[in-house]
Amino acid sequence: MPEDKRLKIVALISGGGSNLQALIDAQRQGLPIRIVAVVSNRADAPGLERARRHGIPSEILGHGDYSNRHAYDEDLKRLIDRYDPGLVILAGFMRILTPEFVTHYHGRMLNIHPSLLPKFRGLHTHQRVLDAGETRHGASVHFVTAELDGGPVILQAEVPVLPQDDSATLAARVLEQEHLIYPAVVRWFAEGRLEFGEDGRPWLDGKPMEKPCLI
Repeated sequence: MPEDKRLKIVALISGGGSNLQALIDAQRQGLPIRIVAVVSNRADAPGLERARRHGIPSEILGHGDYSNRHAYDEDLKRLIDRYDPGLVILAGFMRILTPEFVTHYHGRMLNIHPSLLPKFRGLHTHQRVLDAGETRHGASVHFVTAELDGGPVILQAEVPVLPQDDSATLAARVLEQEHLIYPAVVRWFAEGRLEFGEDGRPWLDGKPMEKPCLI
């Protein structure tokens, strides 16, 4: 049997896992990845059922029994490393990660955030965008660093903020774009086109990115 050269991925989730589903769908359509495990800090995360339906091993590592983030992240790291992934994907994983954990996966961990970073880091981005009177909103895929939502941005997608929008309608429009840009960036990484350069910038096709790509 020929060696499976697809990029092995572990995905971390806390909720519904719609971005996980987008990657599962992309994998089934030929994206050269193999999602080898899905890990959640919540036993009731609906995304775990998505994994099970597609025959992907799922793991639950609840954080409630841990006295501090460092202890939890150490066990999480050991769990992930059992699967020997080439890339770790944060797909709605609602945990602040310790610097030691992030360093361990330096250059091989991605996150997607529902704003046009560096604007609106953190939570409740859609309502904050509305409250600020912004006319554009969107999503960003970035390499993960120890700075919350502060890693170098690779690809962004913009959506208009419409006069009739509330946080739910705006979130739905942004989510549609998330499902496009996350698989695109994962493809670049899987094909060896994307890397985290020693200069702290993403490099695409052998060149440093002066600014994020935008669709």
